[in-house]
Amino acid sequence: MSDLIVRVAARGEGVTADGRHAAFAAPGDTLTPENIVLPGPHQQAPPCRHFPQCGGCQLQHLDDESYAAFLTDRITGALAAQGVAAPIRPPALSPPRTRRRAALQAESKGGAVTLGFSEGASHNIVDLRDCWILTPALFAVIAPLRKLLARVLKGRARIHLTEIDQGVDVLIEGKIADGLAAIEAVTAFCLANQIARLAIDDGIGPETRWEPDGVTITLGGVAVPFPAGSFLQATREGEGALVAAVKEAVGGATVCADLFAGLGTFALSLPGKVYAAEAGRDVVLALQAGAARAGRAVFAEHRDLFRRPLTAAECDRFHAIILDPPRAGAKEQISQLAASNVPIIAYVSCNPSSFARDTDILCKGGYTLDWVQPVGQFRWSTHVELAGRFRRT
Repeated sequence: MSDLIVRVAARGEGVTADGRHAAFAAPGDTLTPENIVLPGPHQQAPPCRHFPQCGGCQLQHLDDESYAAFLTDRITGALAAQGVAAPIRPPALSPPRTRRRAALQAESKGGAVTLGFSEGASHNIVDLRDCWILTPALFAVIAPLRKLLARVLKGRARIHLTEIDQGVDVLIEGKIADGLAAIEAVTAFCLANQIARLAIDDGIGPETRWEPDGVTITLGGVAVPFPAGSFLQATREGEGALVAAVKEAVGGATVCADLFAGLGTFALSLPGKVYAAEAGRDVVLALQAGAARAGRAVFAEHRDLFRRPLTAAECDRFHAIILDPPRAGAKEQISQLAASNVPIIAYVSCNPSSFARDTDILCKGGYTLDWVQPVGQFRWSTHVELAGRFRRT
């Protein structure tokens, strides 16, 4: 007897009502007793020739409706595991070819270089000749970068590509050849491909090799200096959806705190006075410089919120607090927020599980989760982002 695929599990496999799993199955597909997947109405032909070998995407076989349902189900399931329910809004999906940052792997063997994403659960690299998630500007750099690395790369490296205001920022984490020929090759590559900056990190920190003009990223209308390898929301569309959700959540609050502020994605988009806390020293300095140059009322502090979270009393000084912690969540800071009287908390998360855990703490402290906005900016991956609004009741 055949079974219907009813949902997609966290790792991307289809699941039947009785718990059978099948790789690359979509809701509405049929799984036969021989474990053969018969395509249904939500199964689509994957557009990229590297799928499913390439680890950059896991869900290209899903149409937009089932991909959006996957994002919603991940959040709903995580909250339900903590005994919490809340309205989940329709996900904001970033279109194909909009990823403006990516970390690729490169390996030099016998004078040839393989450059691309790793295979899933493997160190093998898929040599990227096609990509449906990177912006055209980033993908255009791949082929010439492969030629450069064939001349200068020693062994294996991690390559960070980011599209910023001045063009493409390239950070190579690995060892490259010394000498005049290598310097000339790097310079020629940068000139020919409108590279904004190229830096090398061989283990002691990034060293800039090319930067004709100071590089920036515009956030909230402010050009902020961009330290090499810094975090940036993956797509402009995803950033826009998260910023819109945060601004809606805080409403007319004019004295806000932005915790885990990064370069100021949210702090620079808010009206009034903003306190911004961030543990990365270079990032704080960049935010301070951008805000000062633009005349924004943003006070940025270098502060490790895991070791030294804002106390409940400190939190009470603000009309609203925004936080965007790493995947592990912010349990230490959340505990202080749960004991505070802050009227509104806007929580941006890249991990439904840690968000749900922190939600449980806040709800037990007297907050209500009003709504959650899912954001799918890592197109066709199992990665889920979201923004939620908590209100003191």
